[in-house]
Amino acid sequence: MKRNPYRILVVDDERDICRALEFLLSREGYAVETALSGEDALEKLKKTGYDLLLTDLRMEGMDGIELLERAKSLSPSIIVIIMTAYASIESAVEAMKKGASDYIVKPFLNEDVKLTIKRLLDHRSLQLENQALRQQLSQHFGCKDFIGESPQIKRIFETLERIIPTKSNILILGESGTGKGMIAEIIHRNSPRRDKPFMSINCSAIPENLLESELFGYRKGAFTGASTDKTGLISLADGGTLFLDEIGDMPIGLQSKLLKVIEVGEVFPLGDTKPKMVDIRIIAATNRNLEEMIEKKEFREDLYYRLNVIEIMLPPLRERREDIPLLVRHFIEICNRENNKNIKGVDDEAMKVLMDYQWYGNARELRNVIERAVVLCESEVITTKDLPGKIKKKEVFQGHNLRDELNYFERKLLLDRLSQHKWNKEETARELGIDLATLYRKMKRLDIETGRRGH
Repeated sequence: MKRNPYRILVVDDERDICRALEFLLSREGYAVETALSGEDALEKLKKTGYDLLLTDLRMEGMDGIELLERAKSLSPSIIVIIMTAYASIESAVEAMKKGASDYIVKPFLNEDVKLTIKRLLDHRSLQLENQALRQQLSQHFGCKDFIGESPQIKRIFETLERIIPTKSNILILGESGTGKGMIAEIIHRNSPRRDKPFMSINCSAIPENLLESELFGYRKGAFTGASTDKTGLISLADGGTLFLDEIGDMPIGLQSKLLKVIEVGEVFPLGDTKPKMVDIRIIAATNRNLEEMIEKKEFREDLYYRLNVIEIMLPPLRERREDIPLLVRHFIEICNRENNKNIKGVDDEAMKVLMDYQWYGNARELRNVIERAVVLCESEVITTKDLPGKIKKKEVFQGHNLRDELNYFERKLLLDRLSQHKWNKEETARELGIDLATLYRKMKRLDIETGRRGH
């Protein structure tokens, strides 16, 4: 008998069937356990990791469909095979729609059972090999937190492979919370400049005069209060990478000075008469539409093309929902370690809520929600009661009257404008043509978090 690394749980309320399958599969080298009820099986699933669940469809108490759903919530990757009589084939097909991999009709031939299980486990082995390759790629890039299996994320990794070795400047576009800063660090850590400095600054977080000092530096006596020399970030990044986050918020005057650094490769600290030559790669990021800003004369077109040699667009989480379960599991693992917890997963109802939510704060917001849920969860599985109220409120329009419809579209407009202005309430109110007090009243009425600050 050849030993097999896979663990199988057989569930049937007929003891003879359990014994027969245990004997059959054990001879194939599988590690087999049995359960005589769905409830017993669920307890085993909570304590042990199984690769495959072979369960009868019709059982007293918890039936095969419910066990399937509960098993998938605990271990989304588990393979589930449903055993059913001819009269229940329709139900078995329904089970496959809910996540079962296949079904076996009773009475079955031993060879059919063995072949079905082998086929599914061989496919799982191939999936694991592919996953290992993706993990190697992720580890190669050093991007443990930037994960996903959606086509969009795969294309981003493919793009990174091509652009990382180059010297070209890069513009990263995407909403807040999509991981722009993370991508910038990944590029630097894996580039030929990895042993040189990585300097970063958020252009929206610093007033114009201080931003210029931080970037270009100054000489003693250049202005009142300049009691010592200060080396700017551009000079500090010499040989390495300069990450300019929220480049769309850089004042137009500073844009001209930055353009000269890119074109000539020299920087003038404030109060200095001699330039310093620098060799830097610039990675810029923004959540704003720079092309619209160019039309409004708010951003220099020549700087835009100098920065946008290579463009990376990071999709919002709501456009790659298939990555949400993967991110949820990843964040649960992190939060378990950080909080000394042992949360095993998310139940189906809670996962549906997470999948349906719009995630305007993207992966950053999802992580915050999962951390809160892990801390508050009193069992081994996160349920909807562990999720904040705003997450459980549907973002899709479900109203049945004009007032509901107006509220829905007004809320969407406010969220879009707030996101555009990085949650700066004053700028948002100004664009909407309302005073700040009115904006706060609308946010409160439409259940939009008023305490959130820009970032």
